Amino acid sequence: METIKNIIIGFGKGGKTLAKFLAQQGEQVLVIEKSKQMYGGTCINIACLPSKRLIIEATRGTSFEDAVDGKNVMTSQLRKKNYQMLASEDNITILDGIAHFTGNHTIDVQTPDGQTFTYKGERIFINTGAKAIIPDIPGLRESPFLMNSTTAMDQLKLPHDLVIIGGGYIGLEFANMFATFGSHVTILDHHKKLLPREDDDVAEMVIQNFHNNGINFEVGVNIKDISTQDEQAVITFTNDGQHETTIFADKILAATGRQPETASLELQNTDIKVDDHGAIIVDDYLHTSVPNVWAIGDVKGGPQFTYISLDDFRIIKDELFGNNKRHISDRLIVPTSVFIEPSLTQVGLTEKEAQKQGQDYLLFKMPAAAIPKAKVLKDTRGLLKVLVDPSTNLILGATLYVQEAQEIINMVALAMRAKIPYQMLRDQIYTHPTISEAFNDLFKKPVNR
Repeated sequence: METIKNIIIGFGKGGKTLAKFLAQQGEQVLVIEKSKQMYGGTCINIACLPSKRLIIEATRGTSFEDAVDGKNVMTSQLRKKNYQMLASEDNITILDGIAHFTGNHTIDVQTPDGQTFTYKGERIFINTGAKAIIPDIPGLRESPFLMNSTTAMDQLKLPHDLVIIGGGYIGLEFANMFATFGSHVTILDHHKKLLPREDDDVAEMVIQNFHNNGINFEVGVNIKDISTQDEQAVITFTNDGQHETTIFADKILAATGRQPETASLELQNTDIKVDDHGAIIVDDYLHTSVPNVWAIGDVKGGPQFTYISLDDFRIIKDELFGNNKRHISDRLIVPTSVFIEPSLTQVGLTEKEAQKQGQDYLLFKMPAAAIPKAKVLKDTRGLLKVLVDPSTNLILGATLYVQEAQEIINMVALAMRAKIPYQMLRDQIYTHPTISEAFNDLFKKPVNR
């Protein structure tokens, strides 16, 4: 049994960045990845970058087939770049295979050619990510028309009639994308209303814009059965508990979330604890219940964003080579973006959350139509909302539903982290025409509420 200083299971954002850093400190690193198609992790191969590439191509009028081809070229280039980033380091060994724990610090790795290698890790970092959840609906898993968020981006032909199960953020992004390419899209969601966490005025505007784009919604849905008829999927559901509806589709996309990828690790052979959803339980420093074993990124549950995985790397780096002052509970201000048209972004409190918490606030609100750059972009849909603490003038939260919101939300998040009063954004000199200059007008005067 060979002993390795650092074993990293999974080639994701946090793991690959940690591998590179440790190697540059002169430490031995073994990186294990089960698929050559996943070098670089979820983000560059099957999630953030390829999906956003397709979303952008759709708005530019590119055909679906050409967009998929271009996406594949991009991901192939990124995959090779990420592989070389680690393979070029003398202290890093990359091993293709599936890792199974045989003890707290020992693993077997089964390679594609049938070999098994056994290792002991002084430190082990689990970075295996998450996988798509396929709901337990009769006939769904067996359906030849089923897609998940990965396979949806590899279709050779644009679906004509697409049913999306799940009206969360992933479902909305794909609905917007496929509808823009030209698919007839219907979203089925079991919740009684879409976007329940968003403020009502924001949610209503998003839903109306989706309707205007030809996207249909059915909420409060209970899907009874999925079958096949005349080379189409037949979806039968109720949305009032009694009335039964049947619709047809040539593709079904299950967009009901993702769950931590831990099953293949055989953690039952260790003292590593997981929760009821299979997520590895960690403390504030990403330690698992076994000393010198950490969990990074989606596999530990919580927000599933590549930038969270990158920050996980920073926490571990600070523990091993810094002052050990970074931890998960620092991450109170984390912006999020939903890449629909226009983008929906958020950081801190929504108005709904502030009211629930009894938090006093000033509300600043303006329509996107008042922004000159929105007129230049020929898209004046949306609105901007920011909540400010009246006692400190500090920003409590923001919801921006406007073109390029995914860029300017970072400015708001930075102001919140740095405890900069909102007047600084109000009085800043911005380039023109830009979406960011909207802060000059947004913060002029709070609205009555």
